[in-house]
Amino acid sequence: MARLEFFFDISSPWTYLAFENIQPLASETGTGIEWRPFMVGGLFNTINPSVYEMRANPVPAKWDYMAKDLADWSSWSGIKIKWQPTVFPVNSVKVMRACLIAGDQDKLVPFARACFELYWGEDQDISQNDIVAEACQRGGLDPAEVGDAIQQPEIKQRLIANSDEVIKRGGFGTPTIFVNQTDMYFGNDRLPLIRAAIERE
Repeated sequence: MARLEFFFDISSPWTYLAFENIQPLASETGTGIEWRPFMVGGLFNTINPSVYEMRANPVPAKWDYMAKDLADWSSWSGIKIKWQPTVFPVNSVKVMRACLIAGDQDKLVPFARACFELYWGEDQDISQNDIVAEACQRGGLDPAEVGDAIQQPEIKQRLIANSDEVIKRGGFGTPTIFVNQTDMYFGNDRLPLIRAAIERE
């Protein structure tokens, strides 16, 4: 049976699309998903600073098309995405650490979905403690417990380790998806290729 690893950071709208769209794909193909939260900002700083250059000096036609592309994809996927959010880019470190805790409690999907919805659908700043607490409540987590846990060195180190790992394995952005450890795909629009790879297995 094929195995999927989904390296992700909630700060990307394309990741929101892939997060929602890969779940029915996995269900239809009988494939499990290992969710791997990481910090894409650290990855950009380390190996892909061109992202910052693009934001600082965008090509107007390309920027306009990206807004249309996001609108088309979000409509097709049945989810709400506001482009751009009031706070963009956002510091997602608290919610990404919290995703690790949610994963330990088998609540990663509802918690991550709540974070995506709050940031991309409702234009809420997920770097703020009250919004993190709201995501916890929606995702079935105890806000006080999560608030304490995300300050623990072990959780911080686990997130750093995931970020280091995706870089070592060839990743350069979010979402980075692996089929059976070595077959890497980047982005929501690669899901048909992921399905084909699974079916070949």
